[in-house]
Amino acid sequence: MEVSKHLQDKLALLPDCPGCYLMKNENQDILYVGKAKILKNRVRSYFHGVHDYKTTKLVQNIRDFEFIVTSSEKEALLLEINLIKKHRPPFNIMLMDDSSYPYIAMSQEEHFRVYTTRNIKNKKATYYGPYPSAQSATQMVRLIHTLFPIRKCDHMPKKACLYYHMHQCKAPCIHEIDSNENKEMKNSVRKFLQGDTKEILSMLQSQMEQASELLQFEKAQQILQSIEAIKHIEQKQLIDFQDGINRDVFGFYEDKGYVSFQGFFIRQGKLLERTFAIQPIYEDTMDAFLSFIMQYYQNNIVPKEILVPRDTPIDILADSLNTKVKIPIKGEKKKLVDLVIQNAKEAHEQKFALVERKEKDLQLANQHLNEICQKEVHVVELFDNSHLSGTYNVSGLVVYKDGLPDKNQYRHYQLKEKYRSDLDSMKEVLYRRYFRLLMEQKKFPDLLLVDGGKLQVQVAKEIKNELDLPLLIMGLVKDDKHTTRALINENLEEIELKKEDPLFFLLTRMQDEVHRFAISYHRNLRKKGMTQSILDGVNGIGPKRKKALMKHFKSVKQMKLASLEELMEVVPEQVAQDLFEALHE
Repeated sequence: MEVSKHLQDKLALLPDCPGCYLMKNENQDILYVGKAKILKNRVRSYFHGVHDYKTTKLVQNIRDFEFIVTSSEKEALLLEINLIKKHRPPFNIMLMDDSSYPYIAMSQEEHFRVYTTRNIKNKKATYYGPYPSAQSATQMVRLIHTLFPIRKCDHMPKKACLYYHMHQCKAPCIHEIDSNENKEMKNSVRKFLQGDTKEILSMLQSQMEQASELLQFEKAQQILQSIEAIKHIEQKQLIDFQDGINRDVFGFYEDKGYVSFQGFFIRQGKLLERTFAIQPIYEDTMDAFLSFIMQYYQNNIVPKEILVPRDTPIDILADSLNTKVKIPIKGEKKKLVDLVIQNAKEAHEQKFALVERKEKDLQLANQHLNEICQKEVHVVELFDNSHLSGTYNVSGLVVYKDGLPDKNQYRHYQLKEKYRSDLDSMKEVLYRRYFRLLMEQKKFPDLLLVDGGKLQVQVAKEIKNELDLPLLIMGLVKDDKHTTRALINENLEEIELKKEDPLFFLLTRMQDEVHRFAISYHRNLRKKGMTQSILDGVNGIGPKRKKALMKHFKSVKQMKLASLEELMEVVPEQVAQDLFEALHE
C-alpha cells in the first residue's frame, strides 16, 4: 500500500515512548484505538510489511492518525479503555455493548432484601456473581424468596402484603422480628448464595417427609420442586476448589481472522458461570485479550485472583487492576486454564461457520446495493411514520452503516403539523431532517430509503429539489402482502429483488427495524399522554406527586385497581379522594 505524504510526515514525528494512537478515515471518524509500549514502532508497523485480510481492511481506510503520549504502559492501557468507551471505534474489540453482568445483591439493612442488579457501586450491599444472564440471576432470587421468608418490597409498607398471608414473608413492617432469628436467616441466605446447600437441603428433606406423613401431598410436591431446583444449581458447579477463593479465569483462541474469548467465574471455590465472545480481529491478539479483560472489569467486581494463559503480560494487568494475576504452569489451576482455552476453541469452531456466513451475506448485500446505486453506499437512512387516527403523529429515523444499525444516530420526531396524510407527514420529517443537516453543515447519507413506491419517491424528490440536497433516493416497493418485492429509483424504474438475495434480507431487516423504532415511540407517547390526561386533571397533583404515584403504582391501570387507602399512602386524603373519583368516572 502506498503511504501518502501526509502520513509519512506524521510517522516521522512519532516518539519512542508509550502512549495511545487513534486511526482515522477521510471523514476524521475514529476507526481504531490502540496502545503501544513504543509508539513509533507500533504505529509504523501498520504501514509496512504484509497483513492479513482484516488488518488490511483497516489500513486501507486510514487517512490520518493522532497519538497521545503517556508516562507508562499502565497509563496507556487505562487510557485506551477510556477512549474505546468514549468513541466506540468499529475496528476495536467491544465487550457486550458496554453492559455489565447481572449480580445478586443482599442489602445491609436490618430487614435485608435480596434482589438482582447490574449496579455494583452501592456500598450498602454485598454482591454475589456475576451471572451470565438476567434470567439465571432472577431464577436464583426467586428460589431464595421461596425458601426464605425474607422481605421482598423495595420500601417498607405500612401494612402487611400478600407475601405475609402466603407465609413467604414475616412482615417486619408490622411485626417485631427477633434479631437472632433474623441474623440466622441472613447467614443461611449468605451460605446458600456462596454455594453451601447442605443445610437447606437437609431442612427441606425433613419438611417434605413431615408433610408426606401428614398427607399434605401438595405441600410435599412443592418442597420436592425446591429440592430439585437446588440440585440443578449444584450440577452446574462441576469445578470445586477447596481454598474457596474468588477467582476469574480467562483464555482465548484465534483462527481465520476471528478471536474467541472465554471466561470462567469461580466464587467460593465453585464454578458459578462462564462467558463467551467471538469478534473479528484487527489488532495484535494479545492486545485484544488485554482490552477484553480490562473492559470486563469496567463494570464488574475484580476478584482476589485472575488466571491467564502463558505469554500474557501479567505485570501490567496486576498493576492496572490492583489484584493478583497468575500464569499457572502445573496442577489444577493449569488444567483450569487449559479447560477455558479448550472451551474457547470448541465454541469458536461451532459459531465461526455461522458468523462467517452472516458476514459473507452482509458483504454480498452491500456489494449488490452498490451495484444498483452505481456508487459506494456506506450510510443509509430510513424513516417510518406512526399515528392513531391522526393523533400522536410521530416519525422514526434509523441509520445503517455498512449494513449494520448505528443506534447512536437513531432519531425520534414529534410531527408538528396536524395529520392529513402519510405523504404530508413524510414531507415534514424529511424537510426537518435535511434542512437541519444543511444548517449544521453535516454529512449527508449515501442513500435515503423511503418506505413506499412512486408517490413516496416523488415526495422525497420534492424535498430534495426544494433544498438542493446531495442525496440519492430509492423506494421500497411492496407486494399485496406488504412484503418488499423491489426497489424503485428516482426515475421511477423498478429493480426486482429475488427472495434469496442477501440484499432482500438486509432491506427487510431495515424495514422491520424502522417500523419497530417508530411504533415504540408512538406507544410510549400514547401511554404518557393517557397518564398525563388523567393525573393533570386532579387538583393537588403536580410533577412531584405525579412522579411519586407512578413510582409507587408503576401504571395508571394499577392506580385504578388501588383502594382509596392505598392511594392515601402516597398523597394526602383529599387529593386521594379526588384521584379515586377521577380514576373511576
